Amino acid sequence: MRLNKLSLRDFRNYGEASVNLDPGVNLIVGDNAQGKTNLLEAVSYLGSGHSFRAQKNSEMIRFGAEFGEIYGEVHSQDRDQTLRWLLFPGRRQIFRNGAKKRTAGELSGVLQTVLFCPEDLGVLRAGASGRRRLADNALCQLRPNYDAALAEYSRILEQKSRILKDRIENPALLEILPEYNARLCQVGALLISYRARFFEALGKAAKAYHAEFSGGAEEFTLEYQTVSTVKDPFASLSQLEADLQAHLDSHRRAELDSGQCLTGPHKDDFLCCLSGIPLKSYGSQGQVRTAAISLKLAQRELMERECGETPVLLLDDVLSELDPGRQDFVLNKIRTGQVFITCCEQERFTRLGKSIEIQKGSVVGEK
Repeated sequence: MRLNKLSLRDFRNYGEASVNLDPGVNLIVGDNAQGKTNLLEAVSYLGSGHSFRAQKNSEMIRFGAEFGEIYGEVHSQDRDQTLRWLLFPGRRQIFRNGAKKRTAGELSGVLQTVLFCPEDLGVLRAGASGRRRLADNALCQLRPNYDAALAEYSRILEQKSRILKDRIENPALLEILPEYNARLCQVGALLISYRARFFEALGKAAKAYHAEFSGGAEEFTLEYQTVSTVKDPFASLSQLEADLQAHLDSHRRAELDSGQCLTGPHKDDFLCCLSGIPLKSYGSQGQVRTAAISLKLAQRELMERECGETPVLLLDDVLSELDPGRQDFVLNKIRTGQVFITCCEQERFTRLGKSIEIQKGSVVGEK
């Protein structure tokens, strides 16, 4: 799996840019705030339809432009393919091989990416929302059905939130609340089932990477955390649905009093520990960094197992924060597949693949 060519139009700080890419390592070089991370965001979005920074399309469209465009020529699934996204405020259009598609799920497996950026280090220590987003982005690429279920859950949750918010002015809305709760439990059970299996496989793979990374000094473990009534996240969907319904029933009065959706898979989290000590509260900066890298390498392995091709690896200013030993470990793990690395100091990685120089949203040099 590789991206052969990337073209951007009015995306972030890029006016028009096009670059041919190396099937191995692509070193994206430039000073700060020139557009290096924007280029990685475009590659990530091209295959998944998800941004690791933006919440809205408008944030990715160049200031003053009506729309943005991302176009890529990809070789995957044993053939050449094209992907194209047109981003408008509030909507988007998707094209695969020139044919218009309705959902991002129809691009599944064409261009899978794994991103590691400095913000990932903070995710392991911050609130649960960042960790959920990190896991959801990975699962949406692995399982198109999960992507659809997550979108459906978010839609129902938003509608339920409106009911709770407007219940005082319009008490009749509460009559349909049980229907929304039932549907939330149905879709929520599916999310929990997917997440439980994903976290189990991710934890096992990350444990092996971390053991190698740390020289066996610490044991990495990952624990999936969902609502308390779910005793077995690997149970049948009908059992998970019943467990979720029981939890919603126990929180009914609290939700009515607060006017908020207080419980459900939208509150899920995962806990990473080293030798039984939670990283979130007690991990050092070095331990958090090592764990985060192990998780990303594990994610890449899971995706390669699933699709039979090595996903594109995106490293945003990560190697510059590692000591030489950790740099060597990461570089030894990216010998296969296509890799994008952003950095400010080209001299540190002159032996790696192709260099692409970025200045003020333009590609000014390739070698």
